[in-house]
Amino acid sequence: MHYPIPANSQEIVKLQQHPVDEELIAAAIAGAIRIARSKGQSLDDLTAELLAEDGLLEQSARQRLSDIVIQAWARLP
Repeated sequence: MHYPIPANSQEIVKLQQHPVDEELIAAAIAGAIRIARSKGQSLDDLTAELLAEDGLLEQSARQRLSDIVIQAWARLP
């Protein structure tokens, strides 16, 4: 992967400096999972945050993102 997996929120914010591509999105998702696990959050906690109303994404996009995170959670160590 071209981008390192973020270990904290500041590193995820720094990803905004790069053009969006599949690798950047994968790194951001992996980073979000890493951060959630380091905080002791469960998969249910993380998906609840993703599915919460936020004004940035439509409900259908939040649901797709949640589905991707669920798959990634199961595959990441």
